[in-house]
Amino acid sequence: MYKLIIRPIFFLFDPEKIHHFTFLLVKLLSRIPFVPSIFRGMYQVNDKKLERNLFELIFKNPVGLAAGFDKNAVLYNELADFGFGFVEIGTVTPKGQVGNPKKRLFRLKDDKGIINRMGFNNEGLSIAIEQLKKNKGKIIIGGNIGKNTNTAPENYTEDYVECFKGLHPYVDYFVLNVSCPNVGSHAKLDDVEYLKELITEVQQLNNKETKQKPILLKIAPDLNNQQLDEIIELVAETKIDGVIASNTSVNREGLKASDERLKEIGNGGLSGQPVKDRSTRVIKYLADNSNKAFPIIGVGGIHSEKDALDKLNAGADLIQIYTGFIYEGPSLVKRINKAILAES
Repeated sequence: MYKLIIRPIFFLFDPEKIHHFTFLLVKLLSRIPFVPSIFRGMYQVNDKKLERNLFELIFKNPVGLAAGFDKNAVLYNELADFGFGFVEIGTVTPKGQVGNPKKRLFRLKDDKGIINRMGFNNEGLSIAIEQLKKNKGKIIIGGNIGKNTNTAPENYTEDYVECFKGLHPYVDYFVLNVSCPNVGSHAKLDDVEYLKELITEVQQLNNKETKQKPILLKIAPDLNNQQLDEIIELVAETKIDGVIASNTSVNREGLKASDERLKEIGNGGLSGQPVKDRSTRVIKYLADNSNKAFPIIGVGGIHSEKDALDKLNAGADLIQIYTGFIYEGPSLVKRINKAILAES
């Protein structure tokens, strides 16, 4: 029904407006007493064989929702009913910011992709904390954190530290988002020496806490083998808990969309089917060349059961969807979990 009726209607409208409308719709429906149980019956697959023990956390299944969907932590309780094993909120920055000028979210229908240049639009750390205080404990929550666009390079670390301290009591794991192509003054975040400094600072804070939270690094799909080797060395040296591979891409090769359309859209991060093979390559390279030395969460272009299994077979321990959720609908989560069970 989603692909035949709902998606064609949704795709008639501006993607960002539909995103907000969908949130409102799910919120309203979930307030009707019997509806959440209907959602759970339709979309959840509950089987012990799906459980994954990672970072000393028990994920009820390995299929998560990637950051960027529930930026301000307003829908994670409701999304738990749709069968996800975990939801990653954010990217959260210390101060709220409007992000880049609209229009900034574009569908590439023929490619089953999306280009966005949202620019870390979010309501800020304090609002995220207030929303996370409403956590009903139904699902594992990740906190994806970043810097404010206007923060000077010498103060980048302070932004991450502020978000880490603020969210620490409320999330189960952290993601340092250093690879988003849609924020300004980004060059320093590509520097390995700076990443060592950032990771070390956050880890020192983590070690002072009564309960430490896993910290992961989110990397781009466009890294070459030398850069991936540097990531492997970085993980070994800093002992960061894992890697998310991968973020959106700036590469536009092989798209069905015309050059005119791409020029009209302009810059931004590409997600969806066009990045599927790139992200899988990154996962496999990291897993093979590190001898699977650290956990990997695989994300990028998962639109089917096969796409998900390819990521897991390449070396991912968990996977995340986002653009596939938009194109294929909520049944995708259930289909993937059933396919994982069939393979087990």
